[in-house]
Amino acid sequence: MKKLLLSIVLISTMLTTRADEGMWLPMLLGKQVYENMVKRGLKLTKEQLYSVNHSSLKDAIIIFGRGCTGEIVSDQGLIFTNHHCGYEAIANASSVQNNYLRDGFYAYNKDQEIKSELTVQFLEKIVDVTAQVEAGLKGLTWAERTKKIQDVYKTITDSVANKENGIAGRIYSMFKDNQYIMYVYKTYKDIRLVGTPPESIGKFGGDTDNWEWPRHTGDFSIFRVYASKEGKPTEYSKDNVPLKPKKYLPVSIKGTKDGDYAMIYGYPGGTNRYETSYGIKLKNEVENPALVSLRDMRLKYMHEQMVKDPSVKLKLASDYAGIANYWKFFDGETKQLVKFNTFGQKQEFENQFSKWAVANKKAEYENIFAEYEKNYATWTPYSKHRQYLREGILGSPLSNFASTLMNLEATLLKLDASAADIKKAVDAADAARKSFMKAEDIPSDKNILAAVAKAFYSDIDKSQHPDNIFQKIGLYGDLSDENTFKKWAQDVFSRTMILDDQKWSAFINDPKALTLESDFAFDFAQSFVKNYNTKYAPLYTAFVNRNNELGRSYLKGIMERDPVAASKMYPDANFSMRVSYGNVKSYKPKDAVAYDCFTTATGIMEKYVPGDYEFDLPAKQVELFKKKDFGQYMDAAKKDLVIGFITTNDITGGNSGSPVIDGNGNLIGLAFDGNYEALSHKIAFDKDLNRTICVDVRYVLWCIDKFGGAKNLIDEIKPIK
Repeated sequence: MKKLLLSIVLISTMLTTRADEGMWLPMLLGKQVYENMVKRGLKLTKEQLYSVNHSSLKDAIIIFGRGCTGEIVSDQGLIFTNHHCGYEAIANASSVQNNYLRDGFYAYNKDQEIKSELTVQFLEKIVDVTAQVEAGLKGLTWAERTKKIQDVYKTITDSVANKENGIAGRIYSMFKDNQYIMYVYKTYKDIRLVGTPPESIGKFGGDTDNWEWPRHTGDFSIFRVYASKEGKPTEYSKDNVPLKPKKYLPVSIKGTKDGDYAMIYGYPGGTNRYETSYGIKLKNEVENPALVSLRDMRLKYMHEQMVKDPSVKLKLASDYAGIANYWKFFDGETKQLVKFNTFGQKQEFENQFSKWAVANKKAEYENIFAEYEKNYATWTPYSKHRQYLREGILGSPLSNFASTLMNLEATLLKLDASAADIKKAVDAADAARKSFMKAEDIPSDKNILAAVAKAFYSDIDKSQHPDNIFQKIGLYGDLSDENTFKKWAQDVFSRTMILDDQKWSAFINDPKALTLESDFAFDFAQSFVKNYNTKYAPLYTAFVNRNNELGRSYLKGIMERDPVAASKMYPDANFSMRVSYGNVKSYKPKDAVAYDCFTTATGIMEKYVPGDYEFDLPAKQVELFKKKDFGQYMDAAKKDLVIGFITTNDITGGNSGSPVIDGNGNLIGLAFDGNYEALSHKIAFDKDLNRTICVDVRYVLWCIDKFGGAKNLIDEIKPIK
């Protein structure tokens, strides 16, 4: 009887959402999901959430840049997103003289807004194209499907494309290739920086507070989208005008309380909630530990140089932030997966699934886990190698850039390459080098190169090493001694033509494959890449393809096993628009510890450490906080300025910058992080501990108004009470 009850619980756990779990497609919410949203506090109709024919909330939500979410907050195309989403654009706009990253920036009129290289994408509509995709793939084997599917996608998306209007379609696989949905976007290319707080506000707490609650970070930045006078997407021009959006979010300064409804729209980047126990075992034992170790190594050497020189900090800031963010994430993910025995839970469910398949004579599913086991056994011995190449060898900026010159080498070695082909390849390499040199910090990179080469030599099976490369390094001394690798790295940096303008100029004026192949940095990088591409990349491709094939069948079986529960499932996140719902809510992460759902200015001052790299504050902010000069943004109940709050919403990477919306459709905050206790959320949602960390919009407006003096933006936004 106990075993039967356990089986029922496991089936229910795998097939139905728990508490606030779920990243739902806005056009396919379903009756039950929508009714649950209403019960929790939603006051809007389905049409107000998503509509093709009328303006709706989806029209105010954008893909911001390459991997974030933003929202429109005025009738003049004003955008709110996270500070870390605008970080690269802010850094690119900065200089030592005008250091907007350090000092902050606000445009007090539109003429002061700064051009960026960013784009934003508005969602026009969502179309289920499953029937069309399957018709194009009918009768094909999985290998044949894999080769043809992009052509099938292109045929479908070409039918909606309109370059003049910036319209393009993108097809997303849902439920592991059991459904296909096309999202149609309109892309705008003239995006300008309007405002940003100083880094001491936008990144307050730094790496120490990253993925942690309580949090006191003002993680926001402000941009504006411009269009032609006709309202069409176009390249940057002084003649462009602010976009008149279909919809923008009203900004509320009413405030929230524990238990209030919260809804988040955005573009969550990726989850794998239907992962198998085999995948979790590989992640826990090989992939995550390797990634964390190698990123830790790189961060150490970057940080050493960044604290010495403001110009180096500015140069490395964006890369450092990106590396650090997921260094801590993957470290926490492994710990939480182990803590909650996710591996064991998955194994138990898989055992029950197999018993069902056998008992019901479902031949398609009976041996699925034997096939999974075989597939993982074939690839696992090489998984660490792949991580050490990507996060280690190519984690050195010099080595990474040198590896890109393999394209130039291929052209130079091509017997029928024309002079025009060679010139094109040389010009591309020269342009890429200019970008690389602007970002390169030699002291940190030199240490990184030595450390990652030593790590690969020590940690990767010798049978997988590239031919001869470590024999060459061995000429500098004992390979068990890190000083040998330091001496070798010193020689690489002093002798490579990549870092020598005179040598590089001579090479591009007379490009010869032999010259390139004799270069120390290129020889090192290409040895590892070619070794991997020749021996191990085909194995990885076969592994991924077989896993995808098995995954499609497994998920199909899960849905077939319980059709009623399957109707309430949601697809994994894949950077397509989703909506999640929950509540503002406090929590208890461990025995005798309880966290409130709000943080305040009082908490910032408690963390404030003058001159500290992570916990310093601008003098003006300290002065205003001491005076409690919070203006209309003060929380009436707390008599304080609320900085951040937490909700039970289900989000993941890509949701950064997402609007947190109340039951009436008003903006109340910006989502920017998850909590450490639930970092296993890409694999498994925890109904008790999962929290989304948000910056309160009242703090955002306070920073703009009282601290930044940009009353022009407050007047444009017109906050509501």
